[in-house]
Parts: sequence; C-alpha cells; structure tokens
Amino acid sequence: MAIPIDSGATLAQVATGFAFTEGPVFSRRGYLLFSDIPSQRIMKLERGQVSVFREKSNRANGNTFDHQGRLLTAEGGGRVTRTEKNGSITVLAEKDLGAPNDLVYAIDGSIYFTDLPKSKVYQIRRDGQVRVVAEAPAPNGVALSANQQMLYVADMKTPMVRVHSIAPDGRLGEGKDFAPLRVDGLKTDEVGNVWMAASGGVAVHNATGEPLGTLPVPERVSNCGWGDGFRTLYVTASKSVYRIQTKVSGTRTY
Repeated sequence: MAIPIDSGATLAQVATGFAFTEGPVFSRRGYLLFSDIPSQRIMKLERGQVSVFREKSNRANGNTFDHQGRLLTAEGGGRVTRTEKNGSITVLAEKDLGAPNDLVYAIDGSIYFTDLPKSKVYQIRRDGQVRVVAEAPAPNGVALSANQQMLYVADMKTPMVRVHSIAPDGRLGEGKDFAPLRVDGLKTDEVGNVWMAASGGVAVHNATGEPLGTLPVPERVSNCGWGDGFRTLYVTASKSVYRIQTKVSGTRTY
C-alpha cells in the first residue's frame, strides 16, 4: 500500500516568507486562508496572490468554515470566533479557555475544538452551549471521519493520535489509540485515510491505523487541509505553504 498520490505529482511551494503558518482552509469561493501566528494575521491566497484577510487575529491558529461559509477560528489568545460576512467578529467561546488550538465543524452545526494548555476537547453545541467532551494531556489537531461518526484527536505530549466514537448527542466515547505519532494538525479523506502533520512531513495512515507512508516536506509541518475540489492537499509548514494533487477526495465538513 502507498500514499494515494499520483506518481508524477510533485509538492509545490505556493507561498512563503511568513513567521509560522497554520490552519489552512479552502473557501468554496476559490481561495485559501491560513494563519501566520506570530504575525497575528490570517492570510489569503487567491490566484497566486497573497493578501491579508484579517489583522490583529489574536494569535489565530486553526481555521475552518461553517455551512454558511463563515470563517471559524481557534484563537490562541483564548477564544473561538466566527467571522461574519460583513467582517465583524462574533465570540463563540471564551470563558475559562486557555489557548484554543484547532477546530472542526460538524454536520449537526456544532463545533469541536481543542485547548492544549487546558488539556481538554470541547464542543460548542448549536444552541451555543460549550461543554467538555474529552480530556487529554495536550490535545492539538482534531478531525472528523468522513461519516462523522468518529473524531480524531492528536496529542503532543503522549505522543499519540486517538480516535473517539461520537454519540448521537455529540458526546465522545472514551477513545482508543490510532497512531503512535507526535502530530500537530490532521485531516481525513473520504476513503478513511488520516493525513497527519508529523515529523518529516505528512504521515498517512489508513482507517485501521496502518501506515501508508510519509509525504516529505522540506520544512516543519504544522497542518494540512483540502482544497481545489477537495482533491488537492495544502500543507502549512513553518514559513511556507505547499500544495500537491491527490488520488482521493478529502472529507468535506462545510
């Protein structure tokens, strides 16, 4: 078995010159957003051109969209926000948080997010209630399976990626070990593979946890995300953003 990438596909650097990139997410309108954490900016890459999408981002880290195309952001400054269509910021969670790291939007309208210093995984329900749904030493990346019945959570201290079943009410099961790797961000694809920002590049494991290989990246990898019809993988890595075509479709969560 091998990583589902065409033999002729090559990793291309599409933007560089940043302090530390994270949180890649591709809009249905055809552009990529990603965080430049130390610079306190969310950047926009569209048709090869880079611009600033948001200044003073409160150390924005992970990003995703909701079903209306509004940007959801885990801000390392201590809150989870939604950027409205007019550019205003709505705070979705803030009380008692440490440094939200990554987040994912679920089909039921709820949001799962990690808070690494608090050692907790939270859910923001559709009614706005914020609750703890799991605990881990240092939860980092978070991703839903294609059928949205499982949630993958990376932990930086263990190091281990664990997978939790999701109950009908949105609560998480106890979880089980999936991949013994120190992983930052991660995403899933529609056939069940998990793409994980790990040492040396993007490590890919199949649905049973079997390693398929690692896509090498010449910089420290922080996260990855799907774009361009969900058959292209974007990779944030230290000072740059990379892109490569894949043979599978990424999981759509928005």
